[in-house]
Amino acid sequence: MSFLVSIWSNSSKFFVESLRDLETDLRSLFPFLLQANEDSQESLTSFPRRDTMGSFLPDSSSYELLAVIGRGLDNLMTVNLARYRPTGEHVAIRRIDLESCTNDMVTYLQGELHVSKLFHHPSILPYKSVFIAENELWVITPFMAYGSARDLICTHFTDGMSELTIAYILLGMLKALEYIHHMGYVHRSVKASHVLISADGQVCMSGLRSIFSLIRHGQRAKVVHDFPQYSVNVLPWLSPEVLQQNLQGYDSRSDIYSLGITACELANGHVPFKDMPATQVSRDVSTP
Repeated sequence: MSFLVSIWSNSSKFFVESLRDLETDLRSLFPFLLQANEDSQESLTSFPRRDTMGSFLPDSSSYELLAVIGRGLDNLMTVNLARYRPTGEHVAIRRIDLESCTNDMVTYLQGELHVSKLFHHPSILPYKSVFIAENELWVITPFMAYGSARDLICTHFTDGMSELTIAYILLGMLKALEYIHHMGYVHRSVKASHVLISADGQVCMSGLRSIFSLIRHGQRAKVVHDFPQYSVNVLPWLSPEVLQQNLQGYDSRSDIYSLGITACELANGHVPFKDMPATQVSRDVSTP
């Protein structure tokens, strides 16, 4: 841990510099910015820092949608880069089609939004505004210019990242998990695609949809027996005790196993067991 702390003390500059060593313009990471504003010459690094963002109006007309930068929830969710009209700041907007969501999925989303109101930590992606626009749920978050750690692996580090870069990202994840566990929750969806990085190198955890509270009736439970409902895409990262689904249950330490798998993902450019069928992963990983 002392090794990671010493890295953190050097600030996030080395992370940004390590990406610049690729000798590629930051704009090449996000070509859609050129399409959004052909006359704009500003760099991603000139965008307002995330800590300068205030509260945002819960009104869809206050946002100019620029480009699609991601999808999720079985294509029920579209993620847009957008401009907040009152200030000109760039944000990310998750637009979720509520009419196509099942009741169980809506319940999961409600849980995620509830937790987002409780959590306040620099290593956890903040939600700036949440509101309904026609048949869609809009979730406004800071625009994380480098995208996810998974995005960086796919575009620039296909053979894995350097040890220093991995240590820096893991430290940000550890800070987030320490806070989440202190608050009495298990994340249950730790992986590189849920680690976002801002233009100035700030590492933030996201993916709170599967988070689960250990607090029951005012008491902290020792173990969890609930299995994440939407877990097919996260199976390779889940710990053996989660996959076994037995009476012994699991606790927050299962997130540390997932952190280890994520470290392998960052180092190798791919996640272990990624080519195995879901049923094979469940059997092989959970077998002692």
